[in-house]
Amino acid sequence: MSQAAAVVLTPEEESTLRQWARAGTSEHRLVERAKVILLLSKGKGNLEIAGELKTRPARVSKWRQRFARHRLDGLRDADRKGRPSTYDQATDKRVLTLLDERPPEGYGTWSGPLVARALEDVSEDQVWRVLRKYNISLERRRSWCISTDPEFGPKAADIVGLYLNPPQNALVLCVDEKPSIQALERAQGWLRLPNGKSLNGFSHCYKRHGTTTLFAAFDIATGQVLAGHYKRRRRREFLDFMNDIVAANPNREIHVVLDNLNTHKPKEDRWLKSHPLVHLHFIPTYSSWLNQVECWFSILSRQALAGVSFTSPTQLRDAIDRFVAAYNETATPFEWTKAVVHPTGPKLKYADLCK
Repeated sequence: MSQAAAVVLTPEEESTLRQWARAGTSEHRLVERAKVILLLSKGKGNLEIAGELKTRPARVSKWRQRFARHRLDGLRDADRKGRPSTYDQATDKRVLTLLDERPPEGYGTWSGPLVARALEDVSEDQVWRVLRKYNISLERRRSWCISTDPEFGPKAADIVGLYLNPPQNALVLCVDEKPSIQALERAQGWLRLPNGKSLNGFSHCYKRHGTTTLFAAFDIATGQVLAGHYKRRRRREFLDFMNDIVAANPNREIHVVLDNLNTHKPKEDRWLKSHPLVHLHFIPTYSSWLNQVECWFSILSRQALAGVSFTSPTQLRDAIDRFVAAYNETATPFEWTKAVVHPTGPKLKYADLCK
């Protein structure tokens, strides 16, 4: 029986192997292989090393041969090709092309299982992989609003000009109404569950206690808000609110940003003629996003009204007033910008994402 050739290491190889064997971050299999070669270099046999490292003699023989052929590179794992891919780019295009077609009869939209069923040879998991790859959500719905105002450009430029370069010493206010805010009484509080845990929530049942209409004016320079409560939303309520604004700012030029509600712009406005320092600026139709007070209404709804129980409109109005007072203490103007402009054009098809 032939005797195996002795393993002779260079100083560099011995240093590298000892580093692999001692490093705490080295893989266990690499540590074992380094120890095998180091013991072989001391003249020990395969059986002796296998007993010392508690492994099989065949493993010692394997790494002896690999080291003899490829030296240190032979101790690393060989590249594995793995299982061949079942799906390719053509599969992605088939999935995306199908999404551009109408869903099966009886269904309103596509879903992952429906797409997999229609393609037959593509698994549901692969369908979801493709959707994630191209950042497609079948449940997400986008909405848009296109202004039909023929004077959209000049009107929008007038509003944006007020925001970016307001007249000197003038007060610029964004005014609007939030009508029919409901005072809903809900059963709410902490609920003890059978498993011992507790959660905070409210019942889906509620009792109506009437409504109130909120008028609000947002100062674009300071972020301060002036609020007024009324039972209805008519011309007389609007003018009463405007009278409060004029009284609070005597002898000062006031520019007011408004929407196109008929109570804001009658054909003959005697009130405006008697208040020459007040200038109304109407936003284009279907462009409420140009009115900054709409942003504040959203803040009010989320932070003061959502999920809260009220037993009367008076209690609701008091809660709004408390929020306005707290908000005004730390109010700051909005940084009103539009960083990205999406040009209008033909509808993009899902299949185009593969190109």
